[in-house]
Amino acid sequence: MKKLIGLCMGVAICLGGTAPNEDQDNTRVLRTEEYRALQRKLCRGWNTWSPNSVMTHVHLPDAFALTLGLKSAGYGPMYQNAFFQANATARRHEKIRLGPHADDGSFTELTLEWSSSGYRADADNVLLVQTAAQDDQQYILISVKKRDALRPLHLIVEAGFYWNRPGAIQRDGQILRAQPGIAGTPAYEVRATAPDIQDPFVTDNAPYLSLVLDGQIAVYTGPVKTLDAVRSIIESHRAEHMRRLASGPQAGEVFAAMQSILAWNLTYDPENDRVISPVSRLWSAIWGGYVLFDWDTYFAAYMYSLYNPDLAFVNAVEITKGMTRRGFIPNFYSAYQLKSEDRSQPPVGSLMVREIYHRHKERWFLAEVYDELLRWNRWWPTARDCGGLLCWGSDPVRQTLDGSVDNAGAAADESGLDNSPMFDGVPFNKKTHMFEMADVGLTSLYIADCEALGEIATTLGKPDDARELSQRRAKYAAALETLWDEKTGMYLNRRTDTGEFSTKLSPTNFYPLLAKVPSPQQAQRIAAHYFDPKEFYGEWVIPSIARDVPAFKDQEYWRGRIWGPMNFLVYLGFRNYNLPAARADLAARSKRLMMKSWESERAIYENYNAIDGRGSDVRSSDAFYHWGALLGVLSLLEQGL
Repeated sequence: MKKLIGLCMGVAICLGGTAPNEDQDNTRVLRTEEYRALQRKLCRGWNTWSPNSVMTHVHLPDAFALTLGLKSAGYGPMYQNAFFQANATARRHEKIRLGPHADDGSFTELTLEWSSSGYRADADNVLLVQTAAQDDQQYILISVKKRDALRPLHLIVEAGFYWNRPGAIQRDGQILRAQPGIAGTPAYEVRATAPDIQDPFVTDNAPYLSLVLDGQIAVYTGPVKTLDAVRSIIESHRAEHMRRLASGPQAGEVFAAMQSILAWNLTYDPENDRVISPVSRLWSAIWGGYVLFDWDTYFAAYMYSLYNPDLAFVNAVEITKGMTRRGFIPNFYSAYQLKSEDRSQPPVGSLMVREIYHRHKERWFLAEVYDELLRWNRWWPTARDCGGLLCWGSDPVRQTLDGSVDNAGAAADESGLDNSPMFDGVPFNKKTHMFEMADVGLTSLYIADCEALGEIATTLGKPDDARELSQRRAKYAAALETLWDEKTGMYLNRRTDTGEFSTKLSPTNFYPLLAKVPSPQQAQRIAAHYFDPKEFYGEWVIPSIARDVPAFKDQEYWRGRIWGPMNFLVYLGFRNYNLPAARADLAARSKRLMMKSWESERAIYENYNAIDGRGSDVRSSDAFYHWGALLGVLSLLEQGL
C-alpha cells in the first residue's frame, strides 16, 4: 500500500491515496447461478427497454423495436423520434405526463403534448398513448385529444433491430415484415388500423409506416385486429395493472407514484445484457447509453424491495459489480465501462442490501455481493482516514469523465453533495488527497456500513469477518464521539487542520442516529434541531443546508434544496430511537412535498425548492428522477410497509 503522509491538527497522520490491489482486474464477476438465471428471465418480452425515448417499445432478446415518431405536415419542428419527460426549463418540443407502467411492460400509458410550430408553452397537439403486451405481441393505441387545425400531424412507425441484433425488415404494402436473425424467434408483422399515407419526407433509414393522426389509431404486431379488438386488449391490461396497484398493503397514490417512476426508468443495457434502473432516461441518454450512480442505485434497489424483489436484487447487484480496480464502488459507472477511478460515493450499499435481505430471505443474493461490499468497507480506512475519522477525497488517478481529480470539486462529488456549502472554504490537502475536514455524515454512514455488513457476514457464516467489522465499527464509533459538541447538542464536522468545529449544519449532522452512536439523551437533543425553524423546520423539509446558513438562499442543487435521500436517511435514524413525533412529522411533510408535483405535473423531481416546494424552478432538477420517490417511501414505512 502506498502511504501519502500529511499533518492533521498538527499531529495526526492521515492515510490517503492509493488503496490496496491497485492492479486488480476490473471485470464484472457474477458468482451465483441464481443471479444469472434472474437476468435471463428479466431480459425477455416487450417493454420500454431503450433509454432514448418513452415512445419506443422493444422486444427482447431479439431487440425488435417499434419507434414512434411525430412529423408535422408543413412548417414546424423536424421529425422527432426521441421523447422524454423533462423539466419545463429544458424547453423541449414535447411535454409528457408519464402515467401507469407495469414493471413487465404489459401496460403503459402517457400523455404527450407537441406543438406543430416549434417550441411553445401551449401545445396544439395532445395525444394519449397506451400500450399492452400480450402473447408476445405488442398493441399500441393512440387517441388524439387535440390536434392542430391547420397542419395534419403524422405518426411515423419505424421498425428495426436495435443494438446490431441480426434481422431483416421489409415493407409489404400496408405491412412491415420483420424476421429476427436469432434462431427459433418468430417473425413479426406490424399493422395499423389507419391507412399508410406513404409520407416520402421522413429521414429514416429503415422501413416505416406513416399515418395521419386523427381520432384513434392502433398500431400492433400479429394477425389482423380491428380497432375495437385492440381497445379491448388495452383496457383489459390497464384494468389488471390498476387492480394490482389497488391491492395489498402498499395500495395508494404514493405507492403508485413510486412504482411508476421506477418502471419508466427500467431499461436494458446491451453492453452487458442486463436490466438496470438508471436515475432517469434523460441522464442515460446524455451519458451515451446508461449511467449508474452509487447511492442512487442502492436506493432504487431498496424501493423495489417494497414490492418487486427481482428488480431489487438486480439493481443492488449491478451497482455493486461496478467496483473499480482499486476496490470501491464508484461515484459513476456508465456506458463503455467508464468509472470514477478517483472517488467513491456515500457507503450505503451494505445498509440497503441488509434491508433488502430482511424483506426477501435469499441467501444467494448476499453471497453475490458480499466480497465486493467487504472490499469496499476495507477501502475507506486505507484511503480516507485522517486521525481516526473519515474525510471525503479524490485521488490522483486517471478519471474517465472530465479529468477533474485530486481537487476540492472532485472530493465534494465523492460526498454526493456536489456543491454543498459545508465544503465552502474548506482546504483540499494535495498530500492526503482529502478535504481538511472530518465528516460526521461519512463517518456515521461508515459505522452503519460496518454494522450491516457484520450482520451479513454472520448470516453467511463468516465469523472472522464479523469480528473484524465489529472492531472497526467500535473504533469509528468512539472516534465519532469526539465530534459531539455539548453546547450545540449536535455532532459537528471538524477541521483537521485547525481543530475548529464547523457550525454549518446539514441533514448529514443527523446521521449519527443512523449509526446508533448517540445516547437516548443525545438523540433527543439532535431531534430538537429538526423542529427549529431557524435551522431545518418549515412547511417544506429538510433543506440540504440549515436555513440560517447564508447559502441556503441560493436554492441551487445542494445549496439549500430538499433531496429525497437526505430525508430518507434522517428518517431511518429517527426510527432507531424513541422519536415518534419527529419521525411522523418528517414522513408527512415529505409525502406532501412529493405529491405536490406528482398531482399537478405527474413529475417527481431530483430535488425541490425548500422555500416554495417547487421542483421545476431550476434546470438542475430532473423531472423524473427515481430517488425523488424516497420522499413518499417514508409515509409507506410509517404505515408499516
